Amino acid sequence: MFAEFANLSNFTFLTGASHPEEYVQRALVLGIPALAIADENSVSGIVRAHTEARDIARRVRERMAWDKDNDPIGPPCPDNMARPASFPIYDMPRLMPAAKLLFTDAPPVIALPETRIGWGNLCRVISCGRLRADKGDCILYLSDLLEFADGLHLQLVPQTLRGQGGAGGWLPHMGGLTRRFGGRMHLLMAPAYDGTDGAWFARVTVWAGELGIPTLASAAPRMHHGARRRLADVLSAIRLHTKVETLGRSAQANGEQRMRSEVEMRRIFAGYEGAVDRAGALAEQLSFSLDELRYEYPSEATDGETPSERLRRLALEGLACRYPGGASAKVRAMLEHELTLIGKLRYDPYFLTVRDIVDFARKRGILCQGRGSAANSVVCYCLGVTSVSPEIGTMVFERFVSEARDEPPDIDVDFEHERREEVIQHIYEHYGRKRAGLCATVIHYRGKRAIREVGRAMGLSEDTISALSSQLWGFFSAKGLEAQRMAEIGLDASDLRLRQTMDMVYQIIGFPRHLSQHVGGFIITDGRLDELVPIENATMEGRTVICWDKDDIDALGILKVDVLSLGMLTCIRKAFDLIHTHHRQSWSLASLPPEDPVVYDMLCKADCIGVFQVESRAQMNFLPRMRPRKFYDLVIEVAIIRPGPIQGDMVHPYIRRRNGEEQVTLPSDALGAVLRKTLGVPLFQEQAMQIAIVGAGFTPEQADRLRRSLATFKKHGNVSEFRALFLRGMARNGYKTEFAERCFSQIEGFGSYGFPESHAASFALLVYASAWIKCHHPGIFACALLNAQPMGFYAPAQIVRDAREHGVEVRPICINASFWDNVMEPDGRGGLALRLGLRQIKGLREEDAGWLTAARGNGYTEIDDVWRKAGLAPGVIERLAEADVFAALGMRRREALWAAKAIASVKPLPLFAQGLEGEAIDEPAAMLPAMSLGEEVVEDYVAMRLSLRAHPLALLRDRLTPQSIRGIAG
Repeated sequence: MFAEFANLSNFTFLTGASHPEEYVQRALVLGIPALAIADENSVSGIVRAHTEARDIARRVRERMAWDKDNDPIGPPCPDNMARPASFPIYDMPRLMPAAKLLFTDAPPVIALPETRIGWGNLCRVISCGRLRADKGDCILYLSDLLEFADGLHLQLVPQTLRGQGGAGGWLPHMGGLTRRFGGRMHLLMAPAYDGTDGAWFARVTVWAGELGIPTLASAAPRMHHGARRRLADVLSAIRLHTKVETLGRSAQANGEQRMRSEVEMRRIFAGYEGAVDRAGALAEQLSFSLDELRYEYPSEATDGETPSERLRRLALEGLACRYPGGASAKVRAMLEHELTLIGKLRYDPYFLTVRDIVDFARKRGILCQGRGSAANSVVCYCLGVTSVSPEIGTMVFERFVSEARDEPPDIDVDFEHERREEVIQHIYEHYGRKRAGLCATVIHYRGKRAIREVGRAMGLSEDTISALSSQLWGFFSAKGLEAQRMAEIGLDASDLRLRQTMDMVYQIIGFPRHLSQHVGGFIITDGRLDELVPIENATMEGRTVICWDKDDIDALGILKVDVLSLGMLTCIRKAFDLIHTHHRQSWSLASLPPEDPVVYDMLCKADCIGVFQVESRAQMNFLPRMRPRKFYDLVIEVAIIRPGPIQGDMVHPYIRRRNGEEQVTLPSDALGAVLRKTLGVPLFQEQAMQIAIVGAGFTPEQADRLRRSLATFKKHGNVSEFRALFLRGMARNGYKTEFAERCFSQIEGFGSYGFPESHAASFALLVYASAWIKCHHPGIFACALLNAQPMGFYAPAQIVRDAREHGVEVRPICINASFWDNVMEPDGRGGLALRLGLRQIKGLREEDAGWLTAARGNGYTEIDDVWRKAGLAPGVIERLAEADVFAALGMRRREALWAAKAIASVKPLPLFAQGLEGEAIDEPAAMLPAMSLGEEVVEDYVAMRLSLRAHPLALLRDRLTPQSIRGIAG
């Protein structure tokens, strides 16, 4: 038996030329019973391989249950070779976790955990190297490995040039390593296919004898199949910032550094077959699997209270606050049911963690709102995680926290985007960096990056690369039209270099490029996080991340707390503060007057500039047709204008049924229960999955795998397996083929772009809150929007114009009245006017604005005062003058700018402001021409991106109006 321990995947970024999953698939084809993915100083790709091996085993079990003939199944062979007749179908490839450790003071070793302790030590070693280096780098010393040696088996990779006779000086220094690991060590030998392999094997065998450790054979694959040789060279060229044709010795000499079968290995290692046998024997000894990882969540218990008791107490306290008049029997029953299910699945600590994070934010005055599958529950409503009452929807808690599916709950909490970092740092401080870290996000090659980097590696000119990139969607949506589209942009599709480039582009799509950090997914553990997964530094100072992304941790059943940011929450909180300051009214998301008809009247008129989620042109077009009159209408409004429902042709049928133009038809009573609330049209992700369960007979586990497959369709393969299963299930339950095809097409549309009902309900609350503020306090809403920029669809100029159209007086930036933020001030008529703030000036720093306002006192009387009192640099004063902030001092823009320039060039310091005889030094007055209205507007936009003088098109209206209309108007 043979096992391959040195597979290098594409998670050794820009080096390995195959996905981890492809190695597992290839092992199945070649009949290799065990393999390891050994990436350099990383275990980033190991979960992908583990998931693939587990999925192959599941498919075999399903096939055994469905097909008594047990026809061999598995992925197609990449080279279309026939599967060996003697291939043992039940001998599924077993994955062994590993990592190739590169040291600064020793040869590389492949470390393989023998036990769970060994896995923890491997993660600790990698973490040591990663945390002492910048993001993406690793600095490891041999002493790190010696410190965490328990439970690890090593394969020493000899480092010397093939033509040298000695061991390059490393051999004498390996005594400490061999003594520390004793019988848990092999010396790896791999072929180079250069005609000197026999001599090399003999030399390595001698070294092994000197070290007193056995040899072990490996093909040291960098690709699962030889067809990836060209792609491997392209990756090397990208990594080395050169062209393929200039790679030299860095290019692959041949396509032989690939995965090998046992028969091939015995042929290559003829005379050294014992090294091949030892590989198989070692695989039988290494029994550790990622399935043994037991994620331990922090208990969140307090003195004298178990997590279950604490959760129940907090929920009941919250219930009394949410329902001061007493909760209904239905709500109490729902709460008791949810608490029982949470306790049974032991998710109490997870809900407590989310509650504690939200409680910290609330105490700091940070507005937040929970959303996600489990967030829209009575428990989360009572804990204050969300302000959406679960009575609004028709959601069932088991749909999100299911005993049958055994999947973790999903709660995302959005915080103000300006203050989320406070929450993130609180989590680090509360749990410690050894117990908390952000998830990674794997950045994959997509169209533009693939064309740009592969094109440069292949030696294409920049204009050719730009031309190819301009046709991105055409190439990747209709591959057969490639030649035609190239001809349209002036390229010769028959050119060999161009055809090779496009072939490499198609191959590299989906390859991981590097790791980034997740937007806010935290992994928190009860013990050491770095014994579960390696930790490394993020690019942003003060953050540490793990090397697995959200799909990986989902596959391992690891809970994630999403701490996300949302600009509209910043806007709403600032609006609430302004309302309290000027009107002495205190509002929260939960206390806003519900179902205000005036708010819905405003939305029905599409008067929604700046309103959360419904400010796009598509939503503005849809609102008058939808005519929302209650909160659940907003839930549907949020979910329906999405690519999924639009591509699935669900928008028009829903509107026709809502307006009574089309009869509501339900395909069956069973599906009617799923679709009745949306008039027979599936609009939410939950409904799409329920159609699969109720209509096609999917198990909850199969429906969840369908959802995951659709959500990752762009990165991983297709959904043909589920399509066939879905159509068979629908036919078995008596549904017509046409209906089944349409249902699956709609489900496909939801895969990447659909919206869950739970998320839509949380977002709908923010829609209502922002619309309520805009309706009743338009000036305050505009002020808060401007202070929360950048966010949303609209620029400051559009926000200001909309506020003025709603009767808000907007006042210009003033050197004596403006602060950094935009503010509301009395308008002299019993109302409020919006005073633009210094933050609207392009390029002005908040620090300079702070000095300006702090030194203002009773006000500035001339430009020199700003220079002397605030100590601002002349360049900052010029920027203020360009924004015309000195108008209140009676100075026009050009005059102020002239005075500011004088400070920078000829103005003396105050001590030398007078001549030698004591006379004042006066500069001759300059006669500056007045600026026209058009010039003023242009300068306003240059300095502030808005103007209160006139709309730019108003200056051109006479030229844009047809002559005939001007004549009639005249």
